[in-house]
Parts: sequence; structure tokens; C-alpha cells
Amino acid sequence: MLSGTIRRALAAIICAIASLSLCVVHAAETQTTEYALKNGLRIIVREDHRAPTVVSMLWYKAGSMDEVNGKTGVAHVLEHMMFKGTETVPAEQFSKIIANVGGRVNAFTARDATGYHEQLHKSQLPLAFRLEADRMANLKLSRDEFDKEIKVVMEERRLRTDDRPQALVHEQLMATALVAHPYRTPTVGWMSDLENMTWQDAREWYDHWYAPNNAILVVVGDVVPREVFALAEKYFGGIKKKVLPERKPQNEPPQLGTRRITVKAPAELPSLVMGYRAPILHDVDKDWEPYALEMLAGVLDGHDAARLNSDLVRRDKIAQAAGAGYESTQRGPGMFVLTGVPAVGKTIPELEQALRREVARIVSDGVSEEELKRASAQVVSSQVFQRDSIYFQAMLIGSLEIGGYSYEAMDIMIEKLKQVTAAQVQEVAKKYLIDETLTVAVLDPQPLEGRKPAAEPAAGVRHVQ
Repeated sequence: MLSGTIRRALAAIICAIASLSLCVVHAAETQTTEYALKNGLRIIVREDHRAPTVVSMLWYKAGSMDEVNGKTGVAHVLEHMMFKGTETVPAEQFSKIIANVGGRVNAFTARDATGYHEQLHKSQLPLAFRLEADRMANLKLSRDEFDKEIKVVMEERRLRTDDRPQALVHEQLMATALVAHPYRTPTVGWMSDLENMTWQDAREWYDHWYAPNNAILVVVGDVVPREVFALAEKYFGGIKKKVLPERKPQNEPPQLGTRRITVKAPAELPSLVMGYRAPILHDVDKDWEPYALEMLAGVLDGHDAARLNSDLVRRDKIAQAAGAGYESTQRGPGMFVLTGVPAVGKTIPELEQALRREVARIVSDGVSEEELKRASAQVVSSQVFQRDSIYFQAMLIGSLEIGGYSYEAMDIMIEKLKQVTAAQVQEVAKKYLIDETLTVAVLDPQPLEGRKPAAEPAAGVRHVQ
């Protein structure tokens, strides 16, 4: 098996040499078509005929950012309850029915949306549609099932957050960096809200948001669009649309200075997270700063020879690990994040100063064209190679649509990334990586007391039935 380093290097080389031909070939094999039912359900079909499989992914535009105080976590709780059956499908049988035909099923709750997906042989797509349409309209929500499942969710919170120091740091970072926007609350919910949640809260969430006119059905695979649209009409067409709750703007007020938080938790090592408020993508064609911020993250942490790993880990040995991250497409406010774990004998203040020096060096000296070229190759190649998976194609289409963009923006975004200049990378570093918009979260490790630290979870909250 190839190491991660070799795979990343190969991806960069292949993209740099042959990305044009790769993209042309893939474009010839795929075509995306859209259709809408009278009840408001949108269906987006992307043909990919390389294998006789299909992914059906139903997105509801209702995530944790749509929750209200006192009911945080209800979107995730309802995701669990969606597997508790209907009048025709008994509780816990949904996944078994899909598995019996050789398919896989999963679901996820995020800040912006909740999604349900099946990956199976193309001949079984009618089955997936029938099951999803059934629970869109006919979910059974009983107090007994809720009382059992809420305990599962509370335990999930303990395992994924309370017992994981890095997850606690991230949770506290968001709660400190944001004061008004609901991104400040964890997707899994605050424990006190889970402890006091009722089955009526879950029913209210379902009744408010689970409707065809608040959903997008994404289908990717070896399918014929007109046949998919006919199936959607057959299974979803009879479900009535709903009057959706009004979504009021929840704008985050300007940050007026550096905020700091220290998290004391059992852990082996200290760590540091520095989050800078940053813009997100609004206009795919006209905006340029989000693309430059993506490239800035690539320059700092896009490959093994990127600055943070090269300078702080290998050369100066200040950090055991250091990274950078930024997400440009989402419904809520954006953040550019620097992370690090100090090397043995080094301190958090020393690591923070080292990260600041790397930022200051870009602000004062910029980045070279060769450095930008390497980062661009890695960033673009990761976008291109993800499209080899029909699952990630469906994820990309759905996340763009939920975020208020369009699946048609996929290729435009790659071209815009390629057009970023070194001067633009320097400019966004100077403009956005400033103390006025910075929040610093530090993990202060406490004795483990004989406990073995849990492995850190994957990003996001995902329910595997």
C-alpha cells in the first residue's frame, strides 16, 4: 500500500502533468441534469457510467445552525430517529433492507444540513427512493423509541466530545469566537439540552423541516436521467409541500480584539488552535479572496514540503505537528485556522510565536511563484481526484447546493483556484490574519489518571446505523 506521502506526491505530479486530459476525459463521461417536482423537491442527476452502481443522497436544508437555544442537538437526534421506522418499515429495518440487496446506508448531521444516502446497484435505486420517500412523509416518532435513542446520543456526545480533548478544544474555540451565530453551538448539542429534550422536540423539528420543498435529491452513477426523474415522480411526487419556518438573518457582529480560552482536560500533550475570522465565498465568478485563502492554506499546509511542516516541524523542531485549514463554502461565517502541537521541550507560547512568524513572513515577503505552483497543484489535484468517487461527487453537489451555490460552480471554482496569484495570497494574509479577528484556544493537559486517551474522531458528526 502506498504511503500518504507518496500518494500526495503522485497526485500532485499527475495533476500538474496531465490534469487537462484527465478533466477532459472525465467530463466526457459525466453529464449533470436537473429536474423539479411540483411539490418543490429538486432532483440533480450526474451520470457516471464507469460501474453499475449508484449513490442516492437526500439532503435536507436543516442543520444545527437552524436550531434554537435550549434545543441544540435536535437535528442530530432526529437523524437517529429517522431509522426508527414507519407504518410499513419496522424500527431498525431500513439499513437491513438495503444491506440485503448488497447496498450500504449512512446518514450525517452537519451545521448546514442533514443528509441520508444509499450506495447500491443501479437496479435497486427504486428501493432507495421508496424507503426515503416513506420516511420523509410517514416517520413514526414514539416516546419509547425516543427515550432509548436519546441515551445513545448522549453517550455519543461523551465519546466524541467530552472524552476527546481536541474535540473539546474545537467546541470551546467556536463558542468563544462567535457570540451570536449558531455555528457557536456543537452539532451534537450541549449535554444539558440533550438531557432535557423531549420526543415532541424531535417531532416539531421533523414537522417543520422535513418536506420536499426543503430537500434536494442528488443521484450519481450509472443511470439515465429521465428514468431517475420518473422514479422520483412516482415515489416523492405525492408528498405535499409545507410552509417552512421563516429564516431570519443571524449575522455575527464584528470582533473587536483577540479572544483567548484555555481548556483543561485529561490529555498527553498540549495543543494550540488559532482561528481568524475570514470571508466565505458568495459570488463564485466575482469573488477572489476565498480562493486566495484556500491557496494560503495550501502554501502553509498543502503538502509535505509546505511551510509549517518544513519550517516548524523539520527545520526548527518547534512543533511535533502544525497545520492550516479553511472552508470557503458554507452557510455561516468562515474561519481560517492554524493548529499545532509543541515539540518536546517547547511551550505553547513558543509555538504561537512561531506560527505568528510564519504568517508575518508571508505578509512581509509574500510567496514565490514556485511555492504557489506546488500548492496550486496539490489543492487542484485534491479537487479533481475526489471526483473519481461517485460518493464524493454527490457530496460535492449537495454541499454546494445547500450552501446556496450551484453544482455548475464546480469547474468554475477549480479554474478560479488556478488563477490565484502570489500577490493575492500575500494580500489576504495581511488583511485577515490579524489580532483583531483572532481567537486562541489552548489545551492545558491534565493527568490521565490511568485512562488511555481516546483516538480523535473524524470531522463532523456522523450516525452509522
